[in-house]
Amino acid sequence: MKASKFSDAQKAFILKQGADGIPVAEICRRAGISQATYFNWKKKYDGLLPTEMKRLKQLEDENGKLRKLVADLSLDKEMLQDVLRRKL
Repeated sequence: MKASKFSDAQKAFILKQGADGIPVAEICRRAGISQATYFNWKKKYDGLLPTEMKRLKQLEDENGKLRKLVADLSLDKEMLQDVLRRKL
């Protein structure tokens, strides 16, 4: 996945502008982002501080690693059970 060129603080500032009443089209034009990007950020980060955004990203990364680990272990278990079935 491509890394964002915007820091968490910049994203929070952009979202805060929207909460302050500035039109979304104007915010997006100034920041150089699409409206879809703005609304994706709003859906994901609305109301979070930059430190909370960083923690959310860390938790999402950790969750992805754990999901991959569970998938690998499940595959290993299935292979071992298959070997045991063939021996019996």
